[in-house]
Amino acid sequence: MPIPLKHGVHRRSLLRDHVYESIRDAIVDGTLVPGERLRDSELEEWLGVSRTPIREALLRLERAGLVIAEPGKATTVAPYDQQSTASAQQVVAAMHELAARLAVPSVGEAEIAAMAGANTEFADALEKQDVDRALAADDQLHGVLVAASGNAAVAAVLEQWTPVLRRVERKRFGSLAARNSVEQHARIISCAESGDAEGAALASRENWLSLRYSDEDLSA
Repeated sequence: MPIPLKHGVHRRSLLRDHVYESIRDAIVDGTLVPGERLRDSELEEWLGVSRTPIREALLRLERAGLVIAEPGKATTVAPYDQQSTASAQQVVAAMHELAARLAVPSVGEAEIAAMAGANTEFADALEKQDVDRALAADDQLHGVLVAASGNAAVAAVLEQWTPVLRRVERKRFGSLAARNSVEQHARIISCAESGDAEGAALASRENWLSLRYSDEDLSA
């Protein structure tokens, strides 16, 4: 077979993804606050990489609405915004609805057990107000159906838009407002276990659309 001229493509891709995920996670968890200026030199020092993967990461974050780039001026962390948050919520809900509809016909005992275990972890994390653990458990639970759906496009869309929603969820998962998600998760799991793809799809959609936030949440 012809030997490609380019070498190190996979390694470079992994580095680019790592840089993107590091900056994204720092924005989502509040380490980098809304309005904070993102300077290439400081990011280079923090991440230990060259400017190229940083600029690529910032472009991806701009497309996701997490940073604002003003040509010739500055790149800053985007503020919380009602419209962009609502838009992300609608897209994320639709993707999880589709994932459930596609996945349920093929899920088995292992997937159901994984979801149930994640929901138990989620409930315990909420009880102890451990927001990071609650978010991880929530990702694990929904991730079972996303993976089982076999649709890579769904996963790609969720990777882009879920972080916008996660910034708001971090605020809500530390309060009693998130407790309803435990029951909603249980409904998704019950439908999946009984093979009710449509029920699981609608329950997944409802779960993601049930996230409520106020102007105070977005400005805090």
